[in-house]
Amino acid sequence: MRNLALFLLLFPRLLLAQGELEQAMIRQGLVDIQTIDQTVLVELKYSTTDNFVEKDVYGDLTRAYLQPMAAQKLAKASKLLQQKHPDFRLLVYDATRPRSVQWDLWNTLSHLPVNERGKYVSNPRNGSVHNYGCAVDLTLATKAGKPLDMGTKFDYFGELGHPDKELQMLKQGKLTQKQVENRRLLRSVMRTAGFSSLKTEWWHFNALSRAEAKKVYKIVE
Repeated sequence: MRNLALFLLLFPRLLLAQGELEQAMIRQGLVDIQTIDQTVLVELKYSTTDNFVEKDVYGDLTRAYLQPMAAQKLAKASKLLQQKHPDFRLLVYDATRPRSVQWDLWNTLSHLPVNERGKYVSNPRNGSVHNYGCAVDLTLATKAGKPLDMGTKFDYFGELGHPDKELQMLKQGKLTQKQVENRRLLRSVMRTAGFSSLKTEWWHFNALSRAEAKKVYKIVE
C-alpha cells in the first residue's frame, strides 16, 4: 500500500516529465515495450531525421508503446529469436503512431497518387494499424544494436523492400542470399508469435488487422 501511495503521488509529476504524445498513449492503456521485455532494442526513427520525411516528427518521444496484447506478442517473438540466435535482438523502429503524425507522413507523399501513397502509408482518414497501437516496424540486430543487413533501409519505397519480390530480386542479383535469410528469420519469429506481415514492407508487422483493432481499441490521435 505504501508503494502504491507513493506511485499515485508521483504519477502526475511523471506525466509532466513526458511529452504529450507519450501521455496520450499512457492514458489509453498502452505500455512501454521495454517494461515487458528489456532485451528488445528501440530506436524510434521518427524521433530522428533518419527517415523518409527527413525530420523529427515525434519530438521528445523515445520509448516505443504498444497495446499490452501486442507487446506480449513482441516479447514472445523476442524469446523465439534468442532461442534460435542468442546473440540477436529485435530492434524496433516504430510502434504506436498517433494519427496526427500519420497526417505528416501522408502529406509528405502528396506528389504520389492516393492509391500509390496507400502502399506505403495508410490513409489517415481510415487510420493505420499503427494508430491503434497494434503494429510495429522493426529489424534484427546484434546485442550491441547493429542492424543486420536486410537489403534496404527501413521505410524503403520500392520493390526491393517487398517480401513478395524477394525471390525475383535474388535471381536478379539485387538481394543476396544472406539478406533474404535475415528477412525470413524476422518473419518467422514474428509470425510464430502471432503477427501478420505485409507484401510491400519487410519491416512491418500487425498484431491485429485494422478491422479487428477498430473493434477493440480507440485510435490514438
